[in-house]
Amino acid sequence: MEQLLERFLSYVAVETQAKPQARHVPSSEGQWTLARQLQEELLALGFVDVTLSDHCCVMGTLPANVDWPTPVIGFISHMDTSPDFTAKHVNPQIIEDYRGGDIALGNGNEVLSPVMFPVLHKLIGHTLITTDGKTLLGADDKAGIAEIMTAMAQLADSDTPHGAIRVAFTPDEEIGRGTSHFDVEAFAADWAYTIDGSDLGEFEYENFNAASATVKIVGNNVHPGSAKGVMVNALELANQFHAAVPAGEKPQYTDGYEGFYHLHQIKGSVEHAEMLYIIRDFESESFEQRKQTLLQIAAEINKTLHPDCSVTVEITNSYRNMREKVEPFPHIIDLALQAMRDCGIEPVVKPIRGGTDGSSLSWKGLPCPNIFTGGYNYHGKHEFASLNIMAKSVEVIVRLSELAAQKKD
Repeated sequence: MEQLLERFLSYVAVETQAKPQARHVPSSEGQWTLARQLQEELLALGFVDVTLSDHCCVMGTLPANVDWPTPVIGFISHMDTSPDFTAKHVNPQIIEDYRGGDIALGNGNEVLSPVMFPVLHKLIGHTLITTDGKTLLGADDKAGIAEIMTAMAQLADSDTPHGAIRVAFTPDEEIGRGTSHFDVEAFAADWAYTIDGSDLGEFEYENFNAASATVKIVGNNVHPGSAKGVMVNALELANQFHAAVPAGEKPQYTDGYEGFYHLHQIKGSVEHAEMLYIIRDFESESFEQRKQTLLQIAAEINKTLHPDCSVTVEITNSYRNMREKVEPFPHIIDLALQAMRDCGIEPVVKPIRGGTDGSSLSWKGLPCPNIFTGGYNYHGKHEFASLNIMAKSVEVIVRLSELAAQKKD
């Protein structure tokens, strides 16, 4: 656990926040800094075929230590942190043997409270790593990186039988570009796992189908004193459009396998307005129906407008549910669940209400479910990680590697 903590603290000290406005990959210079650090660490561990691509993807191979044929499995985590909250000068706090109750974050008024975050009740006795209330932590996904590296160090320094293992660390996952330049053929694994989940035992091989919708509204602005019968207020049309979106199908009212529409940005004036929605659903049929719903709302509004005014909807697909690409290979799922049980962990199989690099990688031909890390409350100042659960993730990675190499009769 000491080495695991040391690695994690060294990784979160590197600012790797993704920048959505950037047009290049990686979107931030700090990701290059961490990538080069990881490249050097892999070489020091005895990895071979260690590469750093032109787009900041680190790959390497831990050679097999058995002389029989084995599948090549991979483990993947991303280096960037979320753009949702500042990641400058991350200053982690270490709380050993957590006794319960509120945790003061730094010297300010911020606290990490079990009243707001009840998961803390089941982490009594754990070593917790929190923020100082001024930044995010970066457990998403530097906890995953630390766990992969620690597991690989254990395998490299032990007689635990394993086949060839590929690892990869990707950039810009948080802004949906992490796998845009990922060379699946060069990675050359039979399958892989992203280490990018949260609570103990979480295992995920389903995720949302995702799309974004841009609603562009053209109104007609005239002086309000002579507006009768002439003015068309684009902002009011935006209100009309949003009122027609199914009221109960929004993030704050949904859970589990329920999809949603999420209005996450709106701007405009009387003349022009623009709304940005994200669309999410697990099932392909209902996902397509959600897109049609937004198009139909626009069509109905347009029937009432002068030809010079309009509401248009532009839809862009983001990622798809990995289930379709993972389920045909049940051994990938079964192996991970067995590894968890062998480590004394009861698996919690659940859908991802979001996406990971694994979803796009699965559709690129690399089946890639997701495994827990022990991080919580991602993307904000209340983010924290349990070192105890991080250590269990290391155990699972090591056991998974061993199971995958078991000689078949």
